[in-house]
Amino acid sequence: MLFRASAKTVAVMALDGSLFLHLTDNFVHMHGYRPGTSEARSWERSIPALAAALNDAGLGDVEVMLEYSLPLNSKRADVVLAGVHPVTGEPSYVVVELKQWSQVLPHEDDPTLCHVDAYAHPVLNPIEQVRRYCEYLVNFNGAVSEHGHRVAGVAFLHNATEFGVAGLREIERDGKSLLFTAERRGALLDHLRTRLSDKHPGVHAADEFHAGVTAPSKQLMSVAAEEVRERTQFVLLDEQQVAYRMVLNAVEKAKRADRKEVVIVTGGPGTGKSVIALQLLGELYRRGVSALHATGSQSFTKTMRKVAGARKREVQDLFKYFNSFMAAEKNSLGALICDEAHRIRETSANRYTRAAHRTGRAQIDELIDVAYVPVFFLDEHQVVPPGEMGTVAEIKAAAAKRGIPCHVVPLDSQFRCGGSDAYLRWVVRLLGLEPGGPVVWDPDDRMRLLVADSPQEMEAFLQARRTQNYGARISAGYCWPWSPEPKPGEPLAPDVVIGDWARPWNLRGDRSVSGAPPAALWATDPAGFGQVGCVYTAQGFEYDWSGVIIGPDLVWRGDRWVTDRTASKDPVFKKSTPDTDVDRLIRNTYKVLLTRGMVGTIVYSTDPETRLKLRELAGGPARDAVPA
Repeated sequence: MLFRASAKTVAVMALDGSLFLHLTDNFVHMHGYRPGTSEARSWERSIPALAAALNDAGLGDVEVMLEYSLPLNSKRADVVLAGVHPVTGEPSYVVVELKQWSQVLPHEDDPTLCHVDAYAHPVLNPIEQVRRYCEYLVNFNGAVSEHGHRVAGVAFLHNATEFGVAGLREIERDGKSLLFTAERRGALLDHLRTRLSDKHPGVHAADEFHAGVTAPSKQLMSVAAEEVRERTQFVLLDEQQVAYRMVLNAVEKAKRADRKEVVIVTGGPGTGKSVIALQLLGELYRRGVSALHATGSQSFTKTMRKVAGARKREVQDLFKYFNSFMAAEKNSLGALICDEAHRIRETSANRYTRAAHRTGRAQIDELIDVAYVPVFFLDEHQVVPPGEMGTVAEIKAAAAKRGIPCHVVPLDSQFRCGGSDAYLRWVVRLLGLEPGGPVVWDPDDRMRLLVADSPQEMEAFLQARRTQNYGARISAGYCWPWSPEPKPGEPLAPDVVIGDWARPWNLRGDRSVSGAPPAALWATDPAGFGQVGCVYTAQGFEYDWSGVIIGPDLVWRGDRWVTDRTASKDPVFKKSTPDTDVDRLIRNTYKVLLTRGMVGTIVYSTDPETRLKLRELAGGPARDAVPA
């Protein structure tokens, strides 16, 4: 969180202007850049309105936590109020979403969405937004995980009149998430008094809430079966839920009007694209809508077939590849969910394609033609290699050519590395992928960063985390040779050898050998902990704790990184690959490996000078930071 104090103190500091200086300074310290104008303006206009309401309600001793960071992602709740329930005497919390909006129009098809003049696309109804924040906190904050009744939500539109928000309250259902305007300020005061006592300070309740243990992250693959077959496992937030609703609305509209619609969802790594895609598939599957999931990734598709479709062939059959629709009938599907759509190729034909199917049609046309609502999830900043053409512009052009309406929904917040923007910036600065040079890690309460003195220490630390029900994996740079896979029953070759510590690489094939999972399941099967993963196996997956071995292909010398192509065994490097490309690819490899952890990363280098530099930058050895 950016700031915490009693409502009385917040009101005084807002009056003299010192509150906004504190918020700005803390924001810069946490994020490394100054807050935007709109964010600063919202603090100056919205927080005083709430603080005044709390004090007028006699709740000056309630604790106010401003810009409270949600666990494991980069979202922040505007305010969390902590106090004591006036009836039960238990800790009680109210999550507050503050909006400066004066007029909001409900979405014509979906009451959970709304339109505000300042935004080009629909946004989440603030009642739904704060309800989801409450659900998310109950899911991930140990202080309230068994006490969901202690958390309630309020959306306070302090500039709005009742007429200005007409239609939004249709989704006020259970009293757990309510909307108040300036005209109903008295009702807001009454409601806050039903949740927070005016006779007890909230400081201890706030302490308990802030100290709540972050629950181990729910891994996408490990809950895929429940997600697709039974119920929603992940709480989608803000623009994630907007994207989800936009697709469902498009499917319903297409069914009613017998017309097509294209939806594009854009976002960088870790913004939750695959989670949304999986939830959509599950919901459409449960509604009986004919829908399929397609990617250009063999690893992801095989994993989904294996995990989500466990023991149920019809679920396995929901996961296809982009080149599966060459001979498909037009509009034979209600929806096609294209994940990793930046990997769409120019055509689906390859050397195995039968002559009858070599039509020369663009793959993007096949994907649009096969469904009433084709949905494309893509990272528009992804570097697209030759032969791949999945860009927003290409998809929009293909839709426009057919006269099909196309909607783009951007995802901004990232859920990778516990939502720690600071950690992601630390990694790219460390590796020289952004200018300015490495910086010392400044802990931000979202990610843990540790340095091990040996691979044995790393492994022991991670094993201890596993006994606490966290997922953990060890990965390494591609600096050791890879033995052929053994015959069934024979042990895996210990290829990754560091002193007297030796472990096998993960398997390369699609079958289990000697208790080790196939390559596609290394990141999600608990048995994957026994092998060391490489970049090609780890990419696209997350786990709670990540151990990373930096090999001799990247060492620190004097004041800079030095890459050594001779130390790399990566088969993608040819003799003709320029040194500059090798340097960039090695650094990018370690960026991938260092950004797999959701709770923490522990790093070890095989090079003594590099270990010293890492310890200087990361703040100390693992054994002193967290007892195993």
